Amino acid sequence: MRVRVLGCSGAISQGCRTTSFLLDDNVLIDAGTGVGDLTLAEMAGVDHVLLTHSHLDHVAALPLMLDAVAARRMAAGAAPLQVHALPGTIEALRSHIFNNLIWPDFSAIPSAETPLMRFVPIAVGEVLHVGGKAIEVLPAVHTVPAVGFAAASASGHWVFSGDTGRNPAFWKRINQLPVALLVIETAFSNREHELAQRSLHLAPGTLAQELEQIDPGSRYPIYITHTKPAETGLIMEEIRDFDEAPRRAESVRHDIRWLSAGQTFEL
Repeated sequence: MRVRVLGCSGAISQGCRTTSFLLDDNVLIDAGTGVGDLTLAEMAGVDHVLLTHSHLDHVAALPLMLDAVAARRMAAGAAPLQVHALPGTIEALRSHIFNNLIWPDFSAIPSAETPLMRFVPIAVGEVLHVGGKAIEVLPAVHTVPAVGFAAASASGHWVFSGDTGRNPAFWKRINQLPVALLVIETAFSNREHELAQRSLHLAPGTLAQELEQIDPGSRYPIYITHTKPAETGLIMEEIRDFDEAPRRAESVRHDIRWLSAGQTFEL
């Protein structure tokens, strides 16, 4: 399985695109502004979109992508784009985006019987079989209904936390999986820890506490995502400080790395 990072920023700025990952050529995990770097042919080749939650930085490109490829998919007789999400996320998209006010309702275009898009409800713990991949829906703790995902590959699972605060259930599950790579959010610096707590995001201090829940015998690369552009440098410094502190034995230090748009992983 190939994972291409289209966007991994917590907001936009020059060179910063919001969350989206392309698995092989046909599955998107989230549909943030990074989707805009795909060609029309690449967008038209996506058959499944898996959404972690309804916040704009994770769904902004979905309506625009559908509009961009509508004629091409209809001419090819393609099946409706399958949008897999929690029921609460689907309801938010129906009410606030695909409502014929903000954007056309592509779940009824060109007709309700043959739409361009079809919503597919998912549930935590479910294993989705989409685009030739097995992807488990993981728990997340956020201000709206939210999930993470674990995609199985030949070398282990690619795991994405989604947007989340402290999340014991997440660690309980991934400690049972053969993890090849973990992508986890850290949206705010420690100076914004109160805002992080209120908005149910992680800061370096809470990230450190979360990583302590990894089974001692497990070691895999941990990629940091969703940093706010104005705070990325500070967040990186604070994470290095806790992970490289002299009091930490080498055996318990984590293999922490920095995610960037354009990276590709072969798993």
